[in-house]
Amino acid sequence: MATNSQNIVSALQNFRQLLRNRLESHLKKEDKELADIFPAVQLAEDGTALHHFIIQHQFTVEEYIALMTALVPHIQPAFFENLIQEFLPNGGDFPEFGGIKAGNSRSILPTGETVLFILAGSNVPARLQLQELFSQEHQFYKEKLLWLEDVKEGEPAISGKLVLAQEYVELFLFDKVLLPRFSQEFPAKKLSSQMEWSDLILHIQTAEQINDIRTWLQHNQTLLQDTSIARKLKPGYRALFYGPPGTGKTLTVTLLGKEFGKDVYRIDLSQVVSKYIGETEKNLEKVFSKAENKDWILFFDEADALFGKRTNVSSSHDRFANQEVSYLLQRVEDFPGLLILASNFKSNLDKAFTRRFHTMIHFPMPGAGERLEIWKKTIPAMISLEQDVDLNVIAQKFELSGASILNIVQFASLRAISSGKMIIDQQDLLTGIKREFWKDEKTI
Repeated sequence: MATNSQNIVSALQNFRQLLRNRLESHLKKEDKELADIFPAVQLAEDGTALHHFIIQHQFTVEEYIALMTALVPHIQPAFFENLIQEFLPNGGDFPEFGGIKAGNSRSILPTGETVLFILAGSNVPARLQLQELFSQEHQFYKEKLLWLEDVKEGEPAISGKLVLAQEYVELFLFDKVLLPRFSQEFPAKKLSSQMEWSDLILHIQTAEQINDIRTWLQHNQTLLQDTSIARKLKPGYRALFYGPPGTGKTLTVTLLGKEFGKDVYRIDLSQVVSKYIGETEKNLEKVFSKAENKDWILFFDEADALFGKRTNVSSSHDRFANQEVSYLLQRVEDFPGLLILASNFKSNLDKAFTRRFHTMIHFPMPGAGERLEIWKKTIPAMISLEQDVDLNVIAQKFELSGASILNIVQFASLRAISSGKMIIDQQDLLTGIKREFWKDEKTI
């Protein structure tokens, strides 16, 4: 059976022959039609990503060649130089071919001009028609697959560098998409947890509202098949989780992703928010652009920093801050997936955002009954409780979040293990409770 590398090798051989034919035709001033110089393509039907993708998208010959032009530098960096040198052994300028050298690459990187040259040579009518490949209406652009980098004002747009999205480079070369790495280019971290829904104790009303999100995740695509309502609905689903820290907001988002097989990314606001005008929007755009055609859940924790109330305009800084909120409003509405914001207080967010949420879910501090359930579920099976420990009394007396209870149990359990008794006593629990209260400058 053919491998993905065999498909790549076959595609390169065909592409190399095509480029040789085009260069020969152009230098002889013949400018033959594409059909006369393009060798027949035979990709192995092996079920690999490259073959499946091309068949699924039903690419035209022109689209296939544009895709290969962008992919080639990721496989053989000197591919274009070597071929040009065959025809121009003494060197010399070859502006018709396009291409640029930029950044860390020492080889020729293709531009839109390169694609037009390979497809049409100097045939002006054909070149004009083929520029549609780079329009915003083409599937290349709509699917964020292939595009031309912006150029300076006054330069031909077609001279922009041809860019193949990194995830598609990975897909075609390795038969899988690698998870994005946390960086300034992608300031978001993937959330995961070994916990299950049974480990999360929520207020009954909170749990019921979470089910609304689950229903959307399960059935939204079915609803969108009805065109009479689909054209009226805005893409995606937006939810606000609000309530004190440690009440299960982050874990709920993580478990939603786990249940439905969706990656959850928490936006790192420390990497996003900038004091420089326009930088915050640029940083956010990197995340939204990366996530736009993925089946991801985006999670903005402590969202007040980004989605806070707009201010009265008293300075240029206020004006730009309000523009930032306006940008966010539009981007949030356009995101086609599940987007969840978390805040300690609902009132901290701009009302323009709250109007756009499909649901706003309160995560209150757990009541006495819920706290008792959390205590019981959190005590390790390997450790016992001293006879004088009454979890019911502790749950009634001390108002604690689920996260705080977990911290206390961890502290007391480590004490029990270090003593060799494997028993949690009342004093260790009370000491752990005091420590949690001290964090909020409270006393028992």
